[in-house]
Amino acid sequence: MCGVSSCCAGVLAAMRSGCGQCWIFLRPVRDKVLDNAGLAEGDTVLDVGCGDGLIAFGALERIASGTVIFSDISQELLDHAQSLAQEMGLLDRCRFLLAPAEDLSALEDASVDVVTTRSVLIYVAAKQQAFKEFYRVLKSGGRLSIFEPINRFSIEISEQPHCFAGFDVTPVMDIAQKVKALYQQLQPRDSNPMLNFDERDLIAYAEQAGFKEIHLELQAKVTSPKDGDWEAFLRAAGNPKIPTLEEAMRQVLTPEETARFVARLRPLVEARQGVHRSAVAYLWAVK
Repeated sequence: MCGVSSCCAGVLAAMRSGCGQCWIFLRPVRDKVLDNAGLAEGDTVLDVGCGDGLIAFGALERIASGTVIFSDISQELLDHAQSLAQEMGLLDRCRFLLAPAEDLSALEDASVDVVTTRSVLIYVAAKQQAFKEFYRVLKSGGRLSIFEPINRFSIEISEQPHCFAGFDVTPVMDIAQKVKALYQQLQPRDSNPMLNFDERDLIAYAEQAGFKEIHLELQAKVTSPKDGDWEAFLRAAGNPKIPTLEEAMRQVLTPEETARFVARLRPLVEARQGVHRSAVAYLWAVK
């Protein structure tokens, strides 16, 4: 819970229609991932976990020649990206691969110049195997550039008994613990892919895969909550794999417990009297 250069008109329109405000928020992430990748004309770029194509289309717009491989575990997303590429007249420079990050066996050894990912490893249990695959498919001198949220940093404060989502709930700790226990059961800190790594692990994965030149930039923030909207807080989930607070309370609390918990938590949320922690990491490496 507590938790480029100017665009061509076609790519800009397509990305905006696909992501809306999310696209605007993620554009700096896309740009930094691509900056760290050091793209060059003629490169073959593999975007692992391409989603709606944010990074992949950004790569296509940066280089006038070369190929971008859209890779994802969702055929629906790949079909969507393929349709966009066709509309923009870029289909001849694209390939589409249905594959998980940890199994890129459809690609030959040393067959790509650049591997990129954005918020992919948080869904991958076999992270070390994924790094091995990134290394394997890269040519000598090839570049890896990734972005990952460091969720372990975000949840550390809420692991304190008196704290829930960055707010002091000391008078209702017993109730808060029931909600926290549900989240911990669904996503155990030490085994769930969303939470079981930090920036040091990313470096270790890259080293063990064989990368010799590795760079990592950690961006961490500790601030007051930006939003005091209780309804938004109630209906928000820390990540797509867990229930919202409203759903969690319904599952584990009695009506009386819910009333007590809300009576303590809601005023704190609306007054923004809490602590918000967030961290992301950019890693780039050369084979």
